[in-house]
Amino acid sequence: MSHSTELSLEQQFNIRSFETQVKSMSHEQAQEFLVKLYEQMLLRDNMYKDFIRHQWGIDTPPRI
Repeated sequence: MSHSTELSLEQQFNIRSFETQVKSMSHEQAQEFLVKLYEQMLLRDNMYKDFIRHQWGIDTPPRI
């Protein structure tokens, strides 16, 4: 496995901490949390796409 796909010790610790927090959530809280997390993942994807478009100079011209 390459180093870029391995988790650091700090990331592994954060996963265990996250796991503890999730286990104490109610079913409804966990569902709400997952929906919010998914929304944030989509927003992050959009930011990455915009950043790459900008870096590669393929920004779309402003609409009139």
